[in-house]
Order: sequence, then C-alpha cells, then structure tokens
Amino acid sequence: MPVHITILGSGSSGNSTYIEYGETRILVDAGFSAKQTRERLASIGRTPEKLNSILVTHEHSDHVNGLGGLAGKLGIPVYCNRLTHEAAENQQKCRIPGKIFATGDSFEIGDFCIESFSIPHDASDPVGFLVRSPDGNAAFLTDLGHATKMVLERVKPANAILLETNHDLKLLQDSSRPWSLKQRIAGRHGHLSNTQAAETLDEIMSVNLKHLYLSHLSRECNRPDIAEAVIRSKLAELGANHVKVEVTNQFKPCATLTLTFQQEQNLPPTKPKVNHLILKEKAKASSQPLLF
Repeated sequence: MPVHITILGSGSSGNSTYIEYGETRILVDAGFSAKQTRERLASIGRTPEKLNSILVTHEHSDHVNGLGGLAGKLGIPVYCNRLTHEAAENQQKCRIPGKIFATGDSFEIGDFCIESFSIPHDASDPVGFLVRSPDGNAAFLTDLGHATKMVLERVKPANAILLETNHDLKLLQDSSRPWSLKQRIAGRHGHLSNTQAAETLDEIMSVNLKHLYLSHLSRECNRPDIAEAVIRSKLAELGANHVKVEVTNQFKPCATLTLTFQQEQNLPPTKPKVNHLILKEKAKASSQPLLF
C-alpha cells in the first residue's frame, strides 16, 4: 500500500504538506488560508473534510494561518504540544481542537506512527516530525536554526525529507532587511542557509534517503538555482546519486510523491563513492548508537 506525499507549498508565506496512507489523511502544518488549502487539495482530488488530523510544528503564522478556518470550523483534531497550542489559539483568536502531546512523544494517527522531536527555532516549543508507515517514512525540518545531534539521529530512517534551505548568506547580508532581523535569521535559533543545509545533509545522508525537498526558501534572500546547486554539489561529493532533489514552491504544490516498501528496498545502481558512505555509517554506528 503506497504512501502519497504532496507538498502543497513551502516558503516564508505558507507551509503545508498532505500525506495519505490507506484511509489515513493528514496535514503537516496549515500555513495557507483555509480557502487556499482547499484549492490546493482540490488540485489533487482531495478535500479538507476528509482529513483525520493536522500536525503542527510551531505557531508561526506561515505554519498555522489556516488552523482557524480548517480545524476551528471543521473540527479537525490538531496534534501539537501545549505551548504551541496555546500560542496558536492566541494568534488565531479561536478555539482549536487540540490533541496535546509532550515534545519527544510518539503516537499513532490511523496507519501512521508519528515521532516528534525538539528543534532549535525561535518559537514557543518547536518540533520536527518523522512520519512512519510500513511503506515509507518522511521527515519534516522546515524551520531549523541548526541541526542538533538529536535532530540528526531522529531523521536517519527517513526516505523523504523536507529540509530547509532558507537563505544564501551573501544575499541575506546584502538585503535591505534590518540588521537585527538578519542576525535572527542567521542565528542558532533562526533558519538554515543553503550551506548549513548541505552540512546537515552530509550528517543525515544514508541509503534510506531517496527524496530530498528543499523548502522554506526566502524570496528575497535566496534563489532556487543557488539552493539546488549547493545541495547537488554536496550530493556529488558524497556520491549519493540515489537521491532525487526537488525545490519546493511557495505558489503551487509539488508533484505527488509515492513511496512503497518495494521501491524503498530496491536501490538503483550507485557510484563507488556510496560504498564509502555506507562504511562511514557503519563506523558511526559502532561508536555512537542511534537513538531511534
């Protein structure tokens, strides 16, 4: 039974991803208006009324803009931690039906097992998610000041990762933004640059990873061609030619990705460098157990 993943959009003005497995249908974040979300779901033949739940990473507006019009009006349960729930209700000025978990908890939604983990970002209690199923796993790292050891460990099983490539450092420095905002964006609780994302990729790369989505690109301080070039250079350095790269778009959904167990187990031919990658993984595992 395949997993279907559609990134409805990602950027500074909105982030949301639709995931379906069997009869289970969830959103990860709801950063677009209810109307926009409905239109984007309709483009893939889906409706908000069929959603089982919405997962929320943190309360910033580009991740919760649609919560009031979706969860509030349709009664869709929202899974988030307590501080995020309180902040989201204050921002949306309405009651949001919350399913509260403690950061670090794992829980089930239909056929999915959801693993939450803390991430460094300037929000109340931000989290990343690993969404597991028997036919494929997806990880969400859309707002990340820096990649902690725990973050690196928790996303290792992912077959698909939504990884932030927010800004090019030179474009950020040369932008007209206030110096305080530049410092916040580039700080350890801000957003990943293209170069930082590549360094993170170096640490999380594995034979499990097949699909990489570059997300949350700044319209003013980044360009898709720059972000993609940096990431592809790192993949070439690693010899990881089994990874497909796509840059997400703020204005329209990406093509739907389908994961299946058979697909994720049968690797395409790879260059000899990937063998060094596997050896690197084994060496790390022998000295540092992974905490899955």
